[in-house]
Amino acid sequence: MAAPALPPLPPQLKSIQHHLRTAQELDKREPVVAYYCRLYAMQTGMRIDSKTPECRKFLSKLMDQLEAMKKQFGDNEAITQEIVGSAHVENYALKMFLYADNEDRAGQFHKNMIKSFYTASLLIDVLTVFGELSEENAQHRKYARWKAAYIHNCLKNGETPQPGPIGMEGESFDAEREEAGSSSVHSGTTPSSSSSTYEANNVPTSNYTGIHIPPGAHAPANTPAEVPHNTGVTSNTIQPAPQNIPVVDPSLYSAQSAGEVRLTPEDFARAQKYCKYAGSALQYEDVSTAVQNLQKALKLLITGRE
Repeated sequence: MAAPALPPLPPQLKSIQHHLRTAQELDKREPVVAYYCRLYAMQTGMRIDSKTPECRKFLSKLMDQLEAMKKQFGDNEAITQEIVGSAHVENYALKMFLYADNEDRAGQFHKNMIKSFYTASLLIDVLTVFGELSEENAQHRKYARWKAAYIHNCLKNGETPQPGPIGMEGESFDAEREEAGSSSVHSGTTPSSSSSTYEANNVPTSNYTGIHIPPGAHAPANTPAEVPHNTGVTSNTIQPAPQNIPVVDPSLYSAQSAGEVRLTPEDFARAQKYCKYAGSALQYEDVSTAVQNLQKALKLLITGRE
């Protein structure tokens, strides 16, 4: 079922254009993430301008797209349950971040990894649909945006980027021009007539050598970003990295409740969240993260403590 076409994007709503483009690119392979990209764009657009006729018309059509997707995927719990949707989007954003981060640390600089860093930052924006960002996700978003700008500008100026976390400086990244020049843009994606430049000058200069990479930090077996055919860069095929499976805590096999454990509704909600995260991690073949979350849920249910 094709989603209703959108009218031209009003200039007032230019800040949501890349989130909408990401939604278009993910429509076929990740419709859940595409849905939440549009929901984020809708909510953001409503806050920016919902009164002028052109904005009202655009947002009305965008709402029609969301309703059409909701009907099409009405039996998908990642759409009907926010806790599942949040885990799904977060895992996908993290996988894209880790793919780009691994390429960067290996010194493999190309357009696809730049785009993966930038798209990961956009998807972390989308997580605000579910509430305030964790400090960790806010840090990843800031780092990914800066890294995309830094590597892009180095390559544009004929310089060799420095791999891995380094002290950040102000950079600007023209994502619109980068996408227009990439053969990875999917058909059906309509370039906007106006250019959008991400200004990272508000990002504080700091040293990111201690940036926290969550468990299971490896290039995914099925990387979310598709390698463009004509980047002009020769890159070896990414092979699935061996996973470090955490040892199951042996105490869980014989754990006994210390007296009568009374679980609160919040305890049940947290246990459910860990299980949902585990299920979402398995969709990306991330056994390590799945095992860790399942152990957290089991310990909470048995002992009443995390």
